[in-house]
Amino acid sequence: MSPTHYASITTADTRIRVGARSHVGRVRQLNEDSFVAEGYVYAVADGMGGHAAGEVASQIAVLTLRDLGGNHPLRPDDIVDNIRESNRRILKSAGSRPETEGMGTTMAGVTVVRTGGADHWCVFNVGDSRVYRLLGNRMSQVTHDHSEVRELIDAGLITVDEAKKHPLRNVITRSLGTDPGPTPDVWVFPPCPGERFLICSDGLSNEVTDRDIMVTLREHDDPQAAADELVELALKAGGRDNVTVVVVAVDTDQDDDDDGDTAPRAHLS
Repeated sequence: MSPTHYASITTADTRIRVGARSHVGRVRQLNEDSFVAEGYVYAVADGMGGHAAGEVASQIAVLTLRDLGGNHPLRPDDIVDNIRESNRRILKSAGSRPETEGMGTTMAGVTVVRTGGADHWCVFNVGDSRVYRLLGNRMSQVTHDHSEVRELIDAGLITVDEAKKHPLRNVITRSLGTDPGPTPDVWVFPPCPGERFLICSDGLSNEVTDRDIMVTLREHDDPQAAADELVELALKAGGRDNVTVVVVAVDTDQDDDDDGDTAPRAHLS
């Protein structure tokens, strides 16, 4: 479990608060998920490959991404280049360690980038880990799953409900650890006061409905409390996979100035 982390923002009396939690689940013996929630980078990686290989791949991905945490301003191209570097490092590690051959990982996250002279959110993903955005009473999935069932849904061949039990539901179509490397999806958009982001592995989204996710995010002001509750919901629903969540909250007040004074600063216009 990670403690709530505060990042002060210098404009519009705004701050970012982050909470994160990861759990092995009730069935798996090893947690192959990894996450980063520091600086201006928040992401989840869901490893695969069996034995310890998935854990190795996801750790390489988040450690590579963490290199960007102290850098600002970032550009959207910096995120793409970093993901490509993650892919190279995973392939290099697999080539030098036979027991990890074939390992890979998903990656999804949110960071702050500078474009058009102003700071924006940059959401990115490879695979079926997700980023949701909650604003007011509406929650939407920003990322698009790179999976066989998502392609079937998009083609109108199956429904969302049918996808939950489809035999191909765990087959992803893009991941880090492939040659040639995957092309990440990237979305860049301006911030809105009061918005929240949820980044999660499919251990959450496969167990908990979008509605229950939205209700939980709205019920808990503290992002750490929200992260803890979401993991508990996944465990109560069966916990058939590792589950990892990162909750990012954007506030518009500075009632507690002490928190802001001890945190890294960003600029969100």
